[in-house]
Amino acid sequence: MNEKPKIGLLGIMQALYDDMLPGITDRQAGYAREVASRLSGVAEVLFVRPARDRDDVEAVVSELLDADVDGIMIVMLTYGPAMRTVRALLEAPVPVLLANIQPERSVTAGWDMADLTYNQGIHGAQDQANALVRAEVPFSVLTGDWRSPEFSEDFEGWARAARAARWLRRARIALLGYPMNGMGDILYDPPAMLRKIGPTVISEDLGGLVSRLEAVGGADVDALLARHAERFEVAADLPRSRHAYAARLELAIRELLDADGYDGFSFHFDSIGGDGRFEQLPLLAASDLMADGYGYAAEGDTNTASLMCAAQVMIGDAHFSEMYAMDWERDSVLISHMGEGNWKIARRDRPVRLIDRELGIGGLDNPPTPVFSAEPGVATTAALVPIEGEYWRLVVGQGEVLDTPELPKVEMHYFHFRPDQGMEGFMDDWLSLGAPHHFVTNLGDHLARWRRLAEILELDYEEI
Repeated sequence: MNEKPKIGLLGIMQALYDDMLPGITDRQAGYAREVASRLSGVAEVLFVRPARDRDDVEAVVSELLDADVDGIMIVMLTYGPAMRTVRALLEAPVPVLLANIQPERSVTAGWDMADLTYNQGIHGAQDQANALVRAEVPFSVLTGDWRSPEFSEDFEGWARAARAARWLRRARIALLGYPMNGMGDILYDPPAMLRKIGPTVISEDLGGLVSRLEAVGGADVDALLARHAERFEVAADLPRSRHAYAARLELAIRELLDADGYDGFSFHFDSIGGDGRFEQLPLLAASDLMADGYGYAAEGDTNTASLMCAAQVMIGDAHFSEMYAMDWERDSVLISHMGEGNWKIARRDRPVRLIDRELGIGGLDNPPTPVFSAEPGVATTAALVPIEGEYWRLVVGQGEVLDTPELPKVEMHYFHFRPDQGMEGFMDDWLSLGAPHHFVTNLGDHLARWRRLAEILELDYEEI
C-alpha cells in the first residue's frame, strides 16, 4: 500500500508568447521536465506536454486521468488565462495542487524581458487560485523553491495525502459480524461517510470466515508458524495447537480480505465469541495484518479502521491505539489495547514476545498475543470524529514515546506517550473536541501530512 504517489504535472502557458519568444514552449517544457525529475525521489511525476489553450488543458487532464494519477499539480510555465482550466478541473476526480514556483530562485541584474516572461508564473497562479475559489474547486497551495529539500518534503506530504484520499475513495472495509452494542463514538452515518471520507463498509457474515477456516491447509499453517518463529520470541509454554489455530484463523481472514478486495477490517470480540464456531479471538491475525499494511480497528469501529487505511497509505506502519491510563509522574498516557498491535513499531532493542495469554473477554480459549513496546521517539496521533452528517473532524496530536522499563505483568503491547503540550492539557483538548477512544499512532512527525489530508477531504482539522 505504501507505494510512491503518482502525480500529474499540468504545465500551463499560452501560445501568444511563441511569436514574442520563439522556442519558449520547448524551453518551458524542459523546465517542467526538470521539476518532475527533481521530485522523482518522492513521487512519480508525469508530465505530458505544455497546455497552451483550453483544448490542450482538457486533453492533458484527460491523459493524466487515464494514466491513473493520484493528483494533479498545476505549474504555471508562464501566465495563462485561468478560465481555460476550470472546466477540466471541475470534472477531475483527484486532488489538485497549485504549485507556486518559477524556474529561477533570484531576480538578478542580468535579467531581461525574456527572463521576466520565463519566470512570470506567480501572477498566473493568482489568476488560477481566484478562478478555482470562485468555481468551488478544492485545491491546495505550495509556494517554494522547487530545487530545495524543503519543497520536496512538502510536496511529498501533499502527494502522499492525495494518494491516501484517493485510496479512501476506493477502500472497502469488512465488518466481521456486528459492532459493539452501546459504544457511542464508533457510530456514524454510512452514506455521509461514503460521500465525505470515501470507504464502503460491508458487513460480512461470519459463516464465510468459518468455511475458509476449515479449508486452511496444514502446510500453510506450518509455514506461518515458521515465520512467527523468526519474527517473535515464542513462549515455551505456548501450546502448538493454540498457536496453530491462531495461524489458521489468520490465514482465513487474510484469504477473505484478499478475495473480496478489502483494505481494512474490524470485529467485535462478542460477535466472534458469541458465534459459537470459533476457539479464539484473532488478536495475532489483527497484529500480523496491520504489520502487512491493512487497516484495522477493534469493536466494529469502521471509522478508525478507515483512518488506519489512510495512515497505512500516507505514512506506513500504522498502529491501532487506545488510551488506557494516565501517569502524572511521567506526564504521559499509557497506550495499549486488548492485544492487537502493529509490531512493526516495536522497539528494536527488545524482542516481540508471543505469549499464551489468558483472556476472559469473548469467553474463548487463550489467544496467542504479541507483547511489545514502541520504539522511543517522536510520534503522531490522529483520530476521526463523526460529528453530524458530512461534518467530520480530524484531531491530530504530537508527542513522544518514552523510553520506559518493561511492565512484566501487562500481557499486551503498551507504551507511554507524552504529549508535547503536557498530558493534562492534551487530554482536556482531546475530550473537548470529542475525539474517540480509538485512534491511529505513527512513529515520527506527520502533522503536515494529516493537515494536508484534512484539507483535501475538507474536514474540520484540529491540531493539539
